[in-house]
Amino acid sequence: MRFWQDGLVDRETDDVLDAVGPRLRALRRDRGITLAALAATTGVSESTLSRLESGQRRATLELLLPLARTYDVPLDELVGAPRTGDPRIHLKPISRFGMTFIPLSRRPGGVHAFKMIIPARPRPLEPTPQTHEGFEWLYVLNGRLRLVLGERDLTLPPGEAAEFDTSVPHWLGSADGGVVELLILFGLQGVRLHVRADR
Repeated sequence: MRFWQDGLVDRETDDVLDAVGPRLRALRRDRGITLAALAATTGVSESTLSRLESGQRRATLELLLPLARTYDVPLDELVGAPRTGDPRIHLKPISRFGMTFIPLSRRPGGVHAFKMIIPARPRPLEPTPQTHEGFEWLYVLNGRLRLVLGERDLTLPPGEAAEFDTSVPHWLGSADGGVVELLILFGLQGVRLHVRADR
């Protein structure tokens, strides 16, 4: 029985490694990157990258790590490794200023996504605008959001969005004392969203 288990594991490993080449080729083409450009970025020779994509070269950690960094994806995603353990995602809420933030992204750097919940209050809070470095985009899911931004005092119903530089004094709260749920994308200074729309 032990030999059968070992053989099964070996076949699963072979299947994962055999699929790496086509996955790498598809990822590179989706990103519009040439082999020459990828070689220059990763330090891996163009011929090695070509053989890796065609399956003539076996994937190794030494080759995959610079590719994962260049494509900015986790190593597991790069190789398509099967998930192990508990498949559920446990998001840990963060409580700040009496509000709940649920992180929706894990990637270090770049833009961070959160679901924010502003609890119901019998009496609305007095705005206390704050400033910090960065840029923020928000979208109201439920409730009526009060957004104080500099000299402006806005009310955003569900389906409305706003974006602003967080160096401008700002404050978020409930416009009517009810619960407000919204999505927030936050980027460091100089990181802004790129919105594309068909005309």
